[in-house]
Parts: sequence; C-alpha cells; structure tokens
Amino acid sequence: MHEVAHSPHTHGPHIEGHFESTEVVRDIVIGLSDGLTVPFALAAGLSGAVASSHIVVLAGLAEIAAGSIAMGLGGYLAARGDAEHYVSERHREEREIIERTRDEEEEIYEIFEQYSVSRASAEPVLAALKQNPTAWVDFMMRFELGLEEPAANRAHRSALTIAISYIAGGLIPLLPYMLVADNLTALKLSVVITLLALAIFGALKGKLVGTGWLRSALQTVLIGGAAAAVAYTLANLLNTHSR
Repeated sequence: MHEVAHSPHTHGPHIEGHFESTEVVRDIVIGLSDGLTVPFALAAGLSGAVASSHIVVLAGLAEIAAGSIAMGLGGYLAARGDAEHYVSERHREEREIIERTRDEEEEIYEIFEQYSVSRASAEPVLAALKQNPTAWVDFMMRFELGLEEPAANRAHRSALTIAISYIAGGLIPLLPYMLVADNLTALKLSVVITLLALAIFGALKGKLVGTGWLRSALQTVLIGGAAAAVAYTLANLLNTHSR
C-alpha cells in the first residue's frame, strides 16, 4: 500500500466559484428592473394628477399588461435574431473550411498567437481539428467569432421569463393603491416598498454578477427613484397648468 504524501500547504481540491451569467438570469434582470421602474414611475406620475387610487390601479394594470407583452415580444425577437445569426455564421464557417481551407488554417494560428502559443505548438491541434470538421467549426465559432449555440426553444423561454418577471415587478408598486383608498398614503407606501424592492433586487444582482451589492443597490434605487420623481413632477406641473 502506498501512502500519498500531502504538502502542508494542501487544503483539498481547488474549486472555482465563478458565476456564469445565464440567459435566464439576464432575462429576469431585464424583466424585473423594467417592471419595478416603469409602473412605479407611472403610478407616481398619476398620483400627482388624479385623486383616485382606482384610476391609478387600472392604468397601472393596463401598463403592466402592455409592457409585459412588449417586453416579452422584444425578448423573443432578440433571441430569434441571435439564433438565426448563429445558424448563418455556422453555415458560412462550414463552407469556408472547405472552400478556403488555407485561410481558415491561418486563422487557427492567429487565434493561438493571441495566447502566445507558437505555430509549432499549434500544429498538432490544427491537425486534430482537420480530422473532425464539426469540431473545427465549433472551435471557430467559439474562438474566432465568440458565438455559443443558443439553447433549444430559447426564444419562447426568453419571452415568457421576461414577461413574468415584468408582471411580478410591476405589481409591487401597485399593491398600496390596491389596498389603501387614500391616494397620497398609497403613494408614500408605494415609494417605500418599491425603493426597498429595488434595493434588494439591485443588491442580489450585484452579488450574483460580482459588481458589489452596495454599489448595485444604490444604482438601482437612484435610477428607479429618479424616474418616479420626474414622472410625478411633470404630472403635477401639467395638472396645475391645465386648471
């Protein structure tokens, strides 16, 4: 039996803790951030012009419905565009490794040169890739063009994720108007819970992507608060001049 000698500096296997920002996370961020900000600004703006919480709720729900559809459609078209672009570029690469083999070989060497790998060291890799055209195309798509193959049904899932996230975010600033009859009180409650939700959302986003939870929280709160303040001020001014 052989014993494995361990260095005194060995602390077990190294596990890297990188966060991979998936498309789903990106869609949730897009939907929630817009869902929290736009209906919040609309409700605050209407509060400066009308005295009825009922009108604010109806307008807010209409905006959430329209906004979720528009945002979901935008996500669907963007994902479809990414998928179509990937397929188009892949077909082009498949043609080029046959019709312009020498150029593609040189591009392989250029890619490795970016990582300080000599031509002599890259030759075995190129020879192996040439034996497997599919792998060669995969390599070029990833390292030359920086493109990853989109997941199946990506467009539909993106649309649904963004739309649901928008609705979930949009309902938060409207809750006080649904529960409280007094418009001014509802506005104050809406400001508090929405800014709190923006802060929590921003902190979680910053922690996930590694940009710093405090900075991200402050940034999100400032953007959402500024949008609502501008909308409320403009509505108040327009309402005053129209009287």
